[in-house]
Amino acid sequence: MTRSPRAAILVAHPGSELYGSDRVLLESVSGLIADGWDVLVTVPADGPLIAELRRRGARVELCPAPVVRKSVLSPRGFVRFAATSLRGLRRGSALLRRERPAAVFVNTVTVPLWIGLARLARIPVIVHVHEGEGSASPLVKKVLAAPLLLAQTVMANSAFSVEVLRSAFPALGRRATVVYNAVPGPEHRRPARPSIEGDLRVTYVGRLSPRKGVDVAIDAIAELERRGVPARLDLVGAVFPGYEWYERDLRRKVDEERLQARVAFVGFQPSVWDYLGDGDVLLVPSVADEPFGNTAVEGILSGRPVIASATSGLLEATDGYRTAVTVRPGDAASLADALQSTVEHWADAAALLEVDVRAAEERHSPASYQRRIAELVRSTAHRTTTLSPR
Repeated sequence: MTRSPRAAILVAHPGSELYGSDRVLLESVSGLIADGWDVLVTVPADGPLIAELRRRGARVELCPAPVVRKSVLSPRGFVRFAATSLRGLRRGSALLRRERPAAVFVNTVTVPLWIGLARLARIPVIVHVHEGEGSASPLVKKVLAAPLLLAQTVMANSAFSVEVLRSAFPALGRRATVVYNAVPGPEHRRPARPSIEGDLRVTYVGRLSPRKGVDVAIDAIAELERRGVPARLDLVGAVFPGYEWYERDLRRKVDEERLQARVAFVGFQPSVWDYLGDGDVLLVPSVADEPFGNTAVEGILSGRPVIASATSGLLEATDGYRTAVTVRPGDAASLADALQSTVEHWADAAALLEVDVRAAEERHSPASYQRRIAELVRSTAHRTTTLSPR
């Protein structure tokens, strides 16, 4: 591999999909490339993210790295984690020696090995925190946050995420900088329907995961059916490997409630805008803490009302938007109430959609985000005149 004459930034990421933190990573990489850096992204496995990274001008290299997940707590998971750590230690060290990056940008706290490798190599570290488990035990919070104490710069995607860090180590809370996620809107936004005639078209976008409350969304559609309010739900997303059982449970629930004509499993889609444009309202029914709520912002940018759980970072993501409503997490009846109210007050919401779209475009501008990321990396990298990318 030919080394670019420009100074390099190594970006470490835990996966290769195209969900929330993956899409934010694309904007971070674009900002670094626009600032003149030679960006090398390392991921542990192949996936659709790689083609997007290359399209934006980044180099990509597969390198094993242990990813902190709940499966690590099982004996088999721990053995696999330890084995991957050994391979990642060897391959990662070699990669850092070869590239000699000006800084290492670690995207999420779930790949702490890169923080340690960078510090051992005396390379400055920037960590972008996308996680916020406010309900986790104090011990778990400290274990997850401890590697961040080695980083020169810590940034987080919400004030909620910063508070979680502060609860683990007050010093991290004082050091962390909030940078709201860049959320690009659709290239061509479809206008909302002038009135709801026939089925209310409900959309869910995201992983099919217990913590995302997809089962609650199905229960809400069943409740509307009992009330005589016709609605259909598109589930746009797929399960994480190892959670296939959850999709089976969801499909069983659909069968038991006789909702086969009301609930569609669309699967993962690289672009969600057509599905949001086809829908009338977006659901974000998470039952666990969310560090932010990219999907909620995408719903607003698409010009659709959003109904989200009143929890953690979702409250922050929906704050100030008049067409966004929050409900009790895990409460299918409350979700159904909000959906029914959307039908009954459609004209009122439709009149406010454009104002909310403009506010979201300003708050989550990719251009502003990219400039901010470039500034933080530049100030951390301690570049010399000979390595300056400009």
